[in-house]
Amino acid sequence: MDWILSGPLTVEKVTVAIADLPDSLQGTTIVQLSDFHYDGLRLSEKMLAQAIEIANQAEPDLVVLTGDYVTDDPTPIYQLVEHLKYLQSRAGVYAVLGNHDLCYYHSQRLVTEVLTSIGIGVLWNEIAYPFGSILPLVGLADFWSCEFSPSPVMDQLEPGIPRIVLSHNPDSAEQLQKWRVDLQLSGHTHGGQIVIPGWGPVPALLKRLRQNYPRIVWRWIPYLKECSQVAKHWEWSQGLHQVGTNQLYVNRGLGTYWPGRLFCPPEVTILELKSR
Repeated sequence: MDWILSGPLTVEKVTVAIADLPDSLQGTTIVQLSDFHYDGLRLSEKMLAQAIEIANQAEPDLVVLTGDYVTDDPTPIYQLVEHLKYLQSRAGVYAVLGNHDLCYYHSQRLVTEVLTSIGIGVLWNEIAYPFGSILPLVGLADFWSCEFSPSPVMDQLEPGIPRIVLSHNPDSAEQLQKWRVDLQLSGHTHGGQIVIPGWGPVPALLKRLRQNYPRIVWRWIPYLKECSQVAKHWEWSQGLHQVGTNQLYVNRGLGTYWPGRLFCPPEVTILELKSR
Protein backbone atom coordinates (compact mmCIF):
# COMPACT_ATOMS: atom_id res chain seq x y z
CA MET A 1 0.00 0.00 0.00
CA ASP A 2 1.20 3.51 -0.76
CA TRP A 3 3.00 5.13 2.17
CA ILE A 4 0.63 8.11 2.07
CA LEU A 5 -2.21 5.86 3.22
CA SER A 6 -0.05 3.82 5.57
CA GLY A 7 2.39 6.26 7.13
CA PRO A 8 6.05 5.60 7.98
CA LEU A 9 6.96 2.64 10.14
CA THR A 10 7.49 3.45 13.83
CA VAL A 11 9.27 1.66 16.65
CA GLU A 12 7.58 1.46 20.03
CA LYS A 13 9.92 0.68 22.94
CA VAL A 14 8.01 -0.51 25.99
CA THR A 15 9.21 -1.61 29.41
CA VAL A 16 6.95 -4.15 31.09
CA ALA A 17 7.16 -4.95 34.81
CA ILE A 18 6.49 -8.59 35.67
CA ALA A 19 6.06 -9.97 39.17
CA ASP A 20 8.34 -12.88 40.14
CA LEU A 21 10.51 -12.41 37.05
CA PRO A 22 13.72 -14.39 37.66
CA ASP A 23 16.93 -12.38 37.88
CA SER A 24 18.29 -14.26 34.87
CA LEU A 25 15.52 -12.75 32.71
CA GLN A 26 15.98 -9.14 33.78
CA GLY A 27 16.27 -7.03 30.66
CA THR A 28 14.94 -9.74 28.35
CA THR A 29 14.04 -8.20 24.99
CA ILE A 30 11.07 -9.34 22.93
CA VAL A 31 10.22 -8.04 19.46
CA GLN A 32 6.58 -8.24 18.35
CA LEU A 33 5.38 -8.04 14.75
CA SER A 34 1.72 -8.37 13.84
CA ASP A 35 -0.95 -8.15 11.12
CA PHE A 36 1.15 -8.37 7.97
CA HIS A 37 -1.78 -8.91 5.57
CA TYR A 38 0.79 -9.83 2.97
CA ASP A 39 -1.25 -9.86 -0.22
CA GLY A 40 0.49 -7.43 -2.55
CA LEU A 41 -1.76 -4.53 -1.54
CA ARG A 42 -1.71 -3.85 2.20
CA LEU A 43 2.00 -4.04 2.99
CA SER A 44 4.89 -2.86 0.84
CA GLU A 45 8.02 -4.94 0.35
CA LYS A 46 10.06 -1.96 1.53
CA MET A 47 8.21 -1.68 4.85
CA LEU A 48 8.38 -5.41 5.46
CA ALA A 49 12.13 -5.42 4.89
CA GLN A 50 12.49 -2.40 7.15
CA ALA A 51 10.50 -4.09 9.92
CA ILE A 52 12.70 -7.19 9.79
CA GLU A 53 15.85 -5.07 9.80
CA ILE A 54 14.64 -3.15 12.87
CA ALA A 55 13.76 -6.41 14.61
CA ASN A 56 17.22 -7.85 14.01
CA GLN A 57 19.01 -4.64 15.01
CA ALA A 58 17.32 -4.91 18.42
CA GLU A 59 19.18 -8.24 18.94
CA PRO A 60 16.12 -9.68 20.68
CA ASP A 61 16.02 -12.65 22.97
CA LEU A 62 12.68 -13.64 21.42
CA VAL A 63 10.58 -12.67 18.40
CA VAL A 64 6.81 -13.18 18.48
CA LEU A 65 4.34 -12.86 15.61
CA THR A 66 0.71 -12.30 16.54
CA GLY A 67 -1.30 -13.28 13.49
CA ASP A 68 -2.89 -12.26 10.18
CA TYR A 69 0.02 -13.13 7.91
CA VAL A 70 -2.30 -13.20 4.89
CA THR A 71 -5.65 -11.56 4.14
CA ASP A 72 -7.90 -14.08 2.37
CA ASP A 73 -6.01 -16.32 -0.05
CA PRO A 74 -3.35 -18.10 2.05
CA THR A 75 -0.88 -18.78 -0.77
CA PRO A 76 1.09 -15.50 -0.33
CA ILE A 77 2.46 -17.10 2.84
CA TYR A 78 5.04 -18.77 0.61
CA GLN A 79 6.43 -15.38 -0.40
CA LEU A 80 6.13 -13.93 3.10
CA VAL A 81 8.34 -16.58 4.68
CA GLU A 82 11.09 -15.69 2.21
CA HIS A 83 11.30 -12.49 4.27
CA LEU A 84 10.50 -13.89 7.71
CA LYS A 85 13.26 -16.49 7.46
CA TYR A 86 15.77 -13.69 8.11
CA LEU A 87 14.37 -12.91 11.57
CA GLN A 88 16.96 -13.55 14.27
CA SER A 89 16.67 -14.07 18.02
CA ARG A 90 18.45 -15.97 20.74
CA ALA A 91 15.46 -18.07 21.85
CA GLY A 92 13.68 -18.44 18.53
CA VAL A 93 10.59 -17.12 16.75
CA TYR A 94 7.07 -18.08 17.84
CA ALA A 95 3.71 -17.29 16.30
CA VAL A 96 -0.04 -17.55 16.70
CA LEU A 97 -2.63 -17.34 13.96
CA GLY A 98 -5.23 -14.62 13.39
CA ASN A 99 -8.73 -14.74 11.98
CA HIS A 100 -7.52 -13.98 8.44
CA ASP A 101 -5.26 -17.01 8.56
CA LEU A 102 -8.36 -19.19 8.86
CA CYS A 103 -10.44 -17.83 5.96
CA TYR A 104 -10.42 -20.93 3.76
CA TYR A 105 -10.80 -24.53 4.85
CA HIS A 106 -7.09 -25.24 4.23
CA SER A 107 -5.70 -21.88 5.40
CA GLN A 108 -4.81 -22.90 8.95
CA ARG A 109 -2.95 -26.01 7.83
CA LEU A 110 -1.11 -24.23 5.01
CA VAL A 111 -0.06 -21.17 7.00
CA THR A 112 1.06 -23.36 9.90
CA GLU A 113 3.07 -25.72 7.71
CA VAL A 114 4.83 -22.94 5.80
CA LEU A 115 5.74 -20.97 8.93
CA THR A 116 6.96 -24.16 10.58
CA SER A 117 9.10 -24.98 7.54
CA ILE A 118 11.40 -22.03 8.34
CA GLY A 119 11.65 -22.87 12.04
CA ILE A 120 8.89 -20.66 13.43
CA GLY A 121 7.02 -22.34 16.28
CA VAL A 122 3.29 -21.97 15.65
CA LEU A 123 1.30 -22.30 18.88
CA TRP A 124 -2.37 -23.28 18.76
CA ASN A 125 -3.57 -23.77 22.34
CA GLU A 126 -0.04 -24.79 23.26
CA ILE A 127 2.74 -23.88 25.67
CA ALA A 128 6.36 -23.36 24.63
CA TYR A 129 9.39 -22.85 26.87
CA PRO A 130 11.88 -20.66 24.98
CA PHE A 131 13.33 -19.50 28.32
CA GLY A 132 12.81 -22.79 30.14
CA SER A 133 10.17 -23.49 32.77
CA ILE A 134 10.68 -20.12 34.52
CA LEU A 135 8.74 -18.12 31.89
CA PRO A 136 6.32 -20.16 29.75
CA LEU A 137 4.99 -18.80 26.47
CA VAL A 138 1.32 -19.62 25.82
CA GLY A 139 -0.11 -19.41 22.31
CA LEU A 140 -3.89 -19.53 21.95
CA ALA A 141 -6.20 -20.35 19.06
CA ASP A 142 -7.79 -17.31 17.46
CA PHE A 143 -10.55 -15.80 19.59
CA TRP A 144 -13.11 -16.19 16.79
CA SER A 145 -12.16 -19.81 16.22
CA CYS A 146 -14.38 -22.56 17.59
CA GLU A 147 -11.18 -23.95 19.13
CA PHE A 148 -10.50 -20.95 21.34
CA SER A 149 -10.47 -22.67 24.72
CA PRO A 150 -7.91 -21.27 27.14
CA SER A 151 -8.87 -23.39 30.15
CA PRO A 152 -7.06 -26.64 29.21
CA VAL A 153 -3.91 -24.66 28.45
CA MET A 154 -3.86 -22.07 31.21
CA ASP A 155 -4.81 -24.60 33.88
CA GLN A 156 -1.56 -26.47 33.20
CA LEU A 157 0.49 -23.63 34.68
CA GLU A 158 1.16 -23.11 38.36
CA PRO A 159 -0.20 -19.75 39.59
CA GLY A 160 3.16 -18.69 40.97
CA ILE A 161 4.92 -18.91 37.60
CA PRO A 162 4.96 -15.76 35.42
CA ARG A 163 3.88 -16.27 31.84
CA ILE A 164 3.44 -14.50 28.50
CA VAL A 165 0.35 -15.15 26.37
CA LEU A 166 0.06 -14.66 22.61
CA SER A 167 -3.53 -14.12 21.46
CA HIS A 168 -4.29 -12.35 18.18
CA ASN A 169 -7.53 -10.65 19.24
CA PRO A 170 -7.27 -8.37 22.32
CA ASP A 171 -10.94 -9.02 23.16
CA SER A 172 -9.72 -12.35 24.53
CA ALA A 173 -8.22 -10.43 27.47
CA GLU A 174 -11.71 -10.20 28.95
CA GLN A 175 -11.96 -13.98 29.35
CA LEU A 176 -8.30 -14.35 30.30
CA GLN A 177 -8.87 -12.40 33.51
CA LYS A 178 -9.70 -15.78 35.07
CA TRP A 179 -5.99 -16.60 35.01
CA ARG A 180 -2.70 -14.93 35.70
CA VAL A 181 -1.43 -13.24 32.52
CA ASP A 182 1.69 -11.20 33.19
CA LEU A 183 1.78 -9.99 29.60
CA GLN A 184 -0.65 -10.66 26.76
CA LEU A 185 0.54 -9.69 23.29
CA SER A 186 -2.13 -9.07 20.65
CA GLY A 187 -2.79 -7.28 17.37
CA HIS A 188 -5.94 -7.45 15.19
CA THR A 189 -7.22 -3.87 15.56
CA HIS A 190 -4.50 -2.06 13.54
CA GLY A 191 -4.68 0.51 16.33
CA GLY A 192 -7.99 1.72 14.95
CA GLN A 193 -6.12 2.99 11.84
CA ILE A 194 -7.53 6.54 12.17
CA VAL A 195 -6.81 8.42 15.40
CA ILE A 196 -8.03 11.90 16.24
CA PRO A 197 -5.42 13.60 18.46
CA GLY A 198 -6.84 14.31 21.88
CA TRP A 199 -9.85 12.06 21.24
CA GLY A 200 -8.39 8.68 20.39
CA PRO A 201 -9.05 6.00 17.76
CA VAL A 202 -12.15 6.62 15.63
CA PRO A 203 -13.61 3.13 16.31
CA ALA A 204 -13.54 3.89 20.05
CA LEU A 205 -15.38 7.15 19.38
CA LEU A 206 -17.94 5.30 17.26
CA LYS A 207 -18.46 2.86 20.11
CA ARG A 208 -19.31 5.75 22.42
CA LEU A 209 -21.77 7.10 19.86
CA ARG A 210 -23.44 3.73 19.72
CA GLN A 211 -23.82 3.72 23.49
CA ASN A 212 -25.14 7.28 23.69
CA TYR A 213 -27.48 7.47 20.70
CA PRO A 214 -30.65 5.47 19.97
CA ARG A 215 -30.48 2.51 17.59
CA ILE A 216 -32.53 4.39 14.99
CA VAL A 217 -29.56 6.66 14.17
CA TRP A 218 -26.89 3.93 14.07
CA ARG A 219 -27.42 3.33 10.35
CA TRP A 220 -26.33 6.92 9.62
CA ILE A 221 -23.00 6.66 11.44
CA PRO A 222 -20.22 5.74 8.93
CA TYR A 223 -18.24 2.55 9.66
CA LEU A 224 -20.15 1.89 12.89
CA LYS A 225 -21.24 -1.60 11.83
CA GLU A 226 -17.84 -2.51 10.41
CA CYS A 227 -15.98 -1.39 13.53
CA SER A 228 -18.36 -3.19 15.87
CA GLN A 229 -17.73 -6.40 13.94
CA VAL A 230 -13.95 -6.14 14.29
CA ALA A 231 -13.67 -5.70 18.05
CA LYS A 232 -15.67 -5.09 21.19
CA HIS A 233 -13.02 -3.44 23.34
CA TRP A 234 -11.78 -0.63 21.11
CA GLU A 235 -10.44 1.04 24.23
CA TRP A 236 -7.70 -1.60 24.03
CA SER A 237 -6.95 -0.93 20.35
CA GLN A 238 -3.27 -0.05 20.85
CA GLY A 239 -0.59 0.22 23.50
CA LEU A 240 -0.24 -1.13 27.02
CA HIS A 241 -3.35 -1.68 29.16
CA GLN A 242 -4.20 -3.02 32.58
CA VAL A 243 -7.06 -5.51 32.30
CA GLY A 244 -7.98 -6.45 35.84
CA THR A 245 -4.72 -7.74 37.32
CA ASN A 246 -3.34 -8.67 33.88
CA GLN A 247 -1.34 -6.65 31.36
CA LEU A 248 -2.18 -6.41 27.66
CA TYR A 249 -0.11 -4.89 24.88
CA VAL A 250 -1.73 -4.35 21.46
CA ASN A 251 0.50 -3.84 18.43
CA ARG A 252 -0.86 -1.56 15.63
CA GLY A 253 0.29 -4.01 12.97
CA LEU A 254 2.12 -3.58 9.68
CA GLY A 255 -0.64 -4.02 7.08
CA THR A 256 -3.23 -1.36 6.31
CA TYR A 257 -6.85 -1.50 5.18
CA TRP A 258 -8.84 1.15 3.34
CA PRO A 259 -9.29 4.06 4.06
CA GLY A 260 -5.73 3.99 5.40
CA ARG A 261 -4.00 5.24 8.52
CA LEU A 262 -4.01 8.69 10.10
CA PHE A 263 -1.97 9.43 13.23
CA CYS A 264 -1.81 5.64 13.66
CA PRO A 265 1.39 4.43 11.99
CA PRO A 266 2.37 0.78 11.51
CA GLU A 267 4.52 -0.55 14.30
CA VAL A 268 7.40 -2.74 15.38
CA THR A 269 7.31 -3.26 19.15
CA ILE A 270 10.42 -3.80 21.26
CA LEU A 271 9.54 -4.89 24.79
CA GLU A 272 11.97 -5.07 27.70
CA LEU A 273 11.04 -7.12 30.76
CA LYS A 274 11.89 -6.05 34.29
CA SER A 275 10.88 -7.14 37.79
CA ARG A 276 7.88 -5.58 39.49
